[in-house]
Formats: sequence, structure tokens, C-alpha cells
Amino acid sequence: MTTEVNTYVRYQFNEFGMGLKRTEVELPKPTGTEVLVRVNYCGVCHSDVHIYEGYYGLGQGKKLSLEERGIKLPVTLGHEIVGTIEAAGDQAGEIQPGKQMLVYPWIGCGECSVCKRGEENLCTKPAALGVFKPGGYSQYVLVPHPRYLMDLGNLNPSHASLLACSGLTTFSAIKKMGDVHDDEAVVVIGCGGLGLLAIRTLSLLGVKNIIGLDLSEQKRELALKVGATSVFDSSQENVLEAVLQAGNANCAAVLDFVGGDATVQMGLNLTRKGGKLIIVGLHGGELSYPIPYIITKAISIIGSYTGSLGDLKELIEFANKHDLINLPIQIRPLDEADDALNQLTNGQVEGRLVLENS
Repeated sequence: MTTEVNTYVRYQFNEFGMGLKRTEVELPKPTGTEVLVRVNYCGVCHSDVHIYEGYYGLGQGKKLSLEERGIKLPVTLGHEIVGTIEAAGDQAGEIQPGKQMLVYPWIGCGECSVCKRGEENLCTKPAALGVFKPGGYSQYVLVPHPRYLMDLGNLNPSHASLLACSGLTTFSAIKKMGDVHDDEAVVVIGCGGLGLLAIRTLSLLGVKNIIGLDLSEQKRELALKVGATSVFDSSQENVLEAVLQAGNANCAAVLDFVGGDATVQMGLNLTRKGGKLIIVGLHGGELSYPIPYIITKAISIIGSYTGSLGDLKELIEFANKHDLINLPIQIRPLDEADDALNQLTNGQVEGRLVLENS
């Protein structure tokens, strides 16, 4: 005899920076277009660290409060979710209970012009899972519409969870570069989880000269393994000259996965005339750069935030055709969510961490 489940466990924080708490809550019954998904895997992403801390650094001691931006306590983190369909509302259409799916988490209001253009990740009334709505550090998650559920194809489900943010964010940033010719270089600043995925994606796309920059020797070695042609310690003396030489002073794009004062300045100095600096990382700080240089060098400074639903569909297709995720991945049980988040916060992760709800 099967006992009906009426409650489930999620790991949430009730105060910013004060630890994740095991919390038992009532299991929701999906209505309308909603789909109830049992979480199988959820990536532990560096964005989770910023949300947990409750702010972005603006430089000179200034902070941008995430609570003031609409993130309400308590928060259940987790936006890189693969799960199994459990139930759906009466307006969800045909669904397949028991089917494992990747969840697109960057949900908007669905009604504004931005959402109607397919850019829900840029909506000014966001409802992103793991940010504004309960996410995947949980046994279950409620998805508002089946259009946010993606077929995995032949992908390893624990690896596929990373596509929803890490993969999507890097893929979207790379698309903003445009075409890269064989004599041009691309510089990747920061060889953590996102940077490694970016290097791997660039390599699979056929970019010939990929230069990785990181403070960590271990991460630089990983960057070479996943496709970088050369790597440099970003703290070394004369690193700017060394990178320019490695790129033949022809750097078409810099992808900055750190997003701090020093890395953005370095990116601007590395970008050739007509090149692009694409800033992804949220380390924080301020940008100060002479305006005439921006004009006379005709450079583009682009902020890149996650990616669209259409981008994720393209990425899943791309990942099914290539061995995309070949970086180290550590699987930890869901009940170790707090420890996993602390491990990432303290810079103790090689590659990526994924929580498993067994």
C-alpha cells in the first residue's frame, strides 16, 4: 500500500548569510498550467553564493541589496534543476509523468514586451526559480508552465543540470561575440566552472586561439585540458604583455567570468580595435575608463545575464552533438546542501558541485 506524500523537505535560509535550514513544507498541488517536478539533480552555482550573501559589491564599500531588488525571505536556492514530472494542472496539456526533464529557471512575467520577444531572463518582474521562487535545493519544485521543461535527449542528467545556468550563461555570452576568425584570439578571464565551460564550448566551436587567465594553477591546468591553447597567472608581472603576445595583439573578444575592477580593466586593455568585452562575473566593483578610448577603439562593453529559453534549446541540441561537459563534477546528497554551498563560497571546488535527491 502506497502512502500519499503530503509534505516535502527543502533547504532554505531565513536570513541572508545565516546558513541553510532543513525545512518541511506542504507539498503543493499543481493547478492551471503548473507542473510539479521531483528534483533529481541541482547544480550548486556561484550565483547561489551572491544570493545567499544578499548583495552585489559596487566598489568602495558600497553594496547593492538583493532584498531591495525584490528577493524575499525565506529563500530556497537552486536554479540548475533536472527532475521528474510528478503531476500537472488541468491546463498543462499533454505531459509525461515519470519523464526526466531539464528545467529552464529564468522565468519572467510572460506578459511584457521583453517576455514576448523571448527574453524572459531580462524581465523587470522576474519569477526565477531559486531566486524569487523556491528552487532546487529541495525534493520538489513547482514549475509554472510546461514550456519551461526541456527534453534531455541523450545527456547524462547530473551533467545536464549545469546547462540551465552555467552552460546557458556561457553559451549566451559566446553568442554575443559573433564570428571569430582563425587569426583572432578569445581571452577567458576566470577558469572556474563557467570559464571552463566557456573554454570547452569555444574549442568545440572551432576557435583556434583560446587564452585562459586565472590565479589558481590547478584551474589553469584544467583550462588546458578542456581546450585552452595557453594559460597565464593573472597576477604575474607583465601578464598583459604576455597575453597580447599570445593573442598576436588580435583579441576579438574577452569573456570576463570574474567581473571585478581589475579584470574588467584588463579586459578593456586586451580588446583590440572593434573588439568586445563581455562581462559575466558578479564579483563587483566600479568601471572607470576614458570615453574617447571606447569611441576611437570602437570597442563594445556588454553585460551578459544568463540566457533565453531559445538559447537553452540551442544549447541542449549542441550538447547532444558534442562531449560538452568534460570538467570535474562532484555529486553530493541533497542533505549536504549547506556544506556544499560553504565549500563553493570558500573556493574549495574543482569544477562543479551537483546535489542529488535520491
